[in-house]
Amino acid sequence: MKSLLLLSLLVWSQLPPVPDERGFAGSFAGVSQGALIVAGGTHFIGKMPWEGGSKLWYDTIYALDKPDGNWRVLGRLPKANGYGVSITTPEGLIIVGGGNATEHFRDVFRLENGATLPPLPKPCAFMSGCLLGDVIHIAGGIEAPAATSALNTFWSLDLKKSGARWQELPPCPGKPRILGCMAAANNAVHLFSGAALSAGPDGKPVREWLDDAWRYTKAGGWEKLPAMPRKAVAAPSPAPVAGSKILIIGGDDGANADFEPKSKHPGFPRDVLAFDFESQSWENAGEAPFSLVTTTAVTWNGRIIIPGGEARPGVRSPRVWSADAGALRTLPDTGMKKGGQ
Repeated sequence: MKSLLLLSLLVWSQLPPVPDERGFAGSFAGVSQGALIVAGGTHFIGKMPWEGGSKLWYDTIYALDKPDGNWRVLGRLPKANGYGVSITTPEGLIIVGGGNATEHFRDVFRLENGATLPPLPKPCAFMSGCLLGDVIHIAGGIEAPAATSALNTFWSLDLKKSGARWQELPPCPGKPRILGCMAAANNAVHLFSGAALSAGPDGKPVREWLDDAWRYTKAGGWEKLPAMPRKAVAAPSPAPVAGSKILIIGGDDGANADFEPKSKHPGFPRDVLAFDFESQSWENAGEAPFSLVTTTAVTWNGRIIIPGGEARPGVRSPRVWSADAGALRTLPDTGMKKGGQ
């Protein structure tokens, strides 16, 4: 008889879509004064990127006050921005870094009142981040839009410490990366997947999809975890936590990176990977009805929210997905459990 696994089953439904028919990728998202927030991000109008189309950057801040309500325009970001880190705190939403087509930013500020926080040590976008207790952690990213190597950095900011500045922590021993997925769980920071960068023959950045997983604690430093069952670049981050499970929802495994024709790209994987930080093992937690990357996972009203993102290369989605992790259920082993070092 097969062993049994505890899996978190997600039942997905849709909230009102973001009020832009194209949707956005790289938006900031979180909770502010009880409302769900989606701000900034990018999309293409007219031509797709492989046709020479230009990516457009936005500064609009949208708010949804209740799940069955209507989106409203709350205001504008200080400048068009995307691909930074969103940190929801009890005091509201914090915007960290990001950038546009020509530059990346050091700015860190509270969305509610525009109050500035200490700027990042360097301009940074396409990084990953999470909040552990009262401390923001930021890993990797790139300093400029055309960078051909990722930052080998790991920064922290203690929000409760008066006069605090960003601290340089030991970087992850794995390859420097962009678009990793991070989670705070079990008194530790976890970092999954992402893409390493190098310069191609034409001088443009080339990605290497990563499947490694890491855990950081202040006392013990970095520890390598069992490798992921598959790569999951740009999965919704910070990754939701349900019980002892960290949920990696979709993400790009790179299998269709060279797919042609690009207009027929099938999208990204939809399976949900669950890392059990108690047993140090991976499990399959079902499948999502969407494949969205370069987006933020938000916890709102006890639910996991995935507000839009990139559905396939060049194509965004305005759909907002919602799931209640619900009770942990005992199910037959899917044969996917993976543990050990």
